[in-house]
Amino acid sequence: MAPDQIADLAVRRARRARLGSRVPALLTILLNIFYDRPVQAQAGTEPTLAGEPGRRFAAGRLRQAIRAGDMAPGQRLVEAELAGMLAVTRASLRAALFDLAAEGLVERIPNRGARVRAVTLDEAIAITECRMALEGLCAAKAAERVTGPQAARLRQLGEEMERSVCDGEPLKYSALNHELHRLIREISAQTVAAGLLERLNGQLVRHQFQLSLRPGRPQASLPEHLAMISAIAGRRPADAEEATRRHLSSVITALRAFEETP
Repeated sequence: MAPDQIADLAVRRARRARLGSRVPALLTILLNIFYDRPVQAQAGTEPTLAGEPGRRFAAGRLRQAIRAGDMAPGQRLVEAELAGMLAVTRASLRAALFDLAAEGLVERIPNRGARVRAVTLDEAIAITECRMALEGLCAAKAAERVTGPQAARLRQLGEEMERSVCDGEPLKYSALNHELHRLIREISAQTVAAGLLERLNGQLVRHQFQLSLRPGRPQASLPEHLAMISAIAGRRPADAEEATRRHLSSVITALRAFEETP
């Protein structure tokens, strides 16, 4: 997905968030983002997927929705509704929820079902400390492996981020920020670290969104991101790792500031 598409999607999500309650009909709309076909099973028909294929399919779609912020922390996950929306058996859906619980995205409550797990501020800080090590590694690897076209793409992203800050578009800046970090992981080819980061980042959606809208935050993080881009595009691994760690240390400081906000 191109950065402009990502930015437009972020804006649409923010507008939908103002609707307030997240009812099943809204959930259907949100999940449709990830589908090329309607997700609602037709009345009177059997679910199309069962067993392991249904489990993988349901887990993948719900994982995407949670990581993208389309399902709110604390939101109940009703098995019957989700199984119908995703056209899988309830057994497959239940198994998928167990998988997501193991990943820290969902929590199961005895006798009450499952819900999207809410990550505390202390947990968010601890996760970001882990990100510091992993993303620093990816940045260093990216600086070692970056090609000319990839370096040009990184610089282009930096220019787009500068424009979004000048234009006062924090949601677009946030989307470009996510794309930059994703591209660095891709260039690094460090698949183990990238996989771990995807799981960690999936638990930080709410905190990342709140941070992106904090006044002055884009202006503070922009030079940090530009320093990361300069070091990676310039093929300076040590500088790339240091710039990335410095950026994430700044993120931790900003998260801790939430504790001091009345």
